Amino acid sequence: MKAGYTLHTRAGEATAAMCHAAIIGNGIAGITAARRLRALRPDWRISVISGESRYHYSRPALMYIFMGHMRYADTKPFEDRVWADERIELVRDWVTEIDVAASRLRLHAGGTLAYDKLLIATGSQSNRFGWPGQDLRRVQGLYDLIDLHTLTENMRDTRRSVIVGGGLIGVELAEMLHSRGVHVTMLIRETDYWRNVLPAEESAMVSRLIRHEGFDLRLETRLAEILDDGTGAAWAVVTDRGERIEAQLVGLTVGVSPNIDLVRDTAIKAGRGVLVDESLRTNVDNIWAAGDCAEIVRPHVERNLLQQVWYTGKAQGRVAGEAMAGVETRYEPGIWYNSAKFLDLEYQTYGDVRPNPRDGERHLWWEHADGRKGVRLVCDSAGVFIGLNTMGVRYRHEVCEGWIRDRRSIDDVVAQLPQANFDSEFSRRYESEIAATMREQTR
Repeated sequence: MKAGYTLHTRAGEATAAMCHAAIIGNGIAGITAARRLRALRPDWRISVISGESRYHYSRPALMYIFMGHMRYADTKPFEDRVWADERIELVRDWVTEIDVAASRLRLHAGGTLAYDKLLIATGSQSNRFGWPGQDLRRVQGLYDLIDLHTLTENMRDTRRSVIVGGGLIGVELAEMLHSRGVHVTMLIRETDYWRNVLPAEESAMVSRLIRHEGFDLRLETRLAEILDDGTGAAWAVVTDRGERIEAQLVGLTVGVSPNIDLVRDTAIKAGRGVLVDESLRTNVDNIWAAGDCAEIVRPHVERNLLQQVWYTGKAQGRVAGEAMAGVETRYEPGIWYNSAKFLDLEYQTYGDVRPNPRDGERHLWWEHADGRKGVRLVCDSAGVFIGLNTMGVRYRHEVCEGWIRDRRSIDDVVAQLPQANFDSEFSRRYESEIAATMREQTR
């Protein structure tokens, strides 16, 4: 047990000898919670329920399974024997109802499962916005193994596809289809790719790369309708410009929303997600929520917190496991970080980087002549460094986070950029150029 932790039992709570903790969902939040709970409460019964898969796997690896770079078995971070060794029961079934009053789960197969403590870690679900034809066959999102299986089935006789929406999932799906020789058209409503998240230069860089790799990128274009081939399957889309584009497969990658279907019509309060406090407890005393589905209500902060990336799911899972075990703990969001790839272009972001500068902010930007590398530094009106983006360049996590945590000045960060770069050869060749460019912009 971690030094300094205090285990306590509330009045009326189950004792260690008879407590059963049930966890709905075996993604990173649910599994992290289960393992943390086992470490803290070795005598409790712990069950993890998932209808998607028996074993936890790495969701970001879906594209590599499809492209043949990995097998499903390779995406499992833990050997199958771990769950028996740690006495964590894996239940392969869907939960169809949470009976809050009785502390009981109803399962799709017909049985029920009583619990003393419950964690809801149901993740996200792909968005659909009521387009005509969105429920046709061969129209899908890409979120889990079920979607991957559907995609494999939908690939039969698919020559042309349309992907609606940008972001990280959209470009992954495009790359997957392209690897099988399928023509890909991408409909993006913004002026450049993911422009609602990325600043203009990064967004334009990604757009250029997508087109260079042979994708048909349609900017400032929206989906109006998906057409039926007469058998209940998609065969084309119509855009808001009246264009008809042939597609035997339509990918909807317009973001995700918390999967809160199970809490509707229950006593568990929900907003965009399942509403929880900073210890991830819901308004029902013996129920918690973590990961993509959790919406954290923070005192004295105007906007609730909804975080839907892998590392925050892991962090929340750990806190949820501790809280369920009786540890006095709370979730601290920390400094924002995310990383991804647009085709072969690596992207990192740290801290607070908005797509457009706020009043008083300064954005410093350097771009390599090849158009495939870029660095953005952001400071507030007082010259304090608050965030950065890198494109095609890898910086050290601990260095970047330290600059933000220590509230370093933008001038200090510019001077210390070589400390952050993983690539010493790149640093020798370009860091002086980057620093000179950014110093010029601070004048």
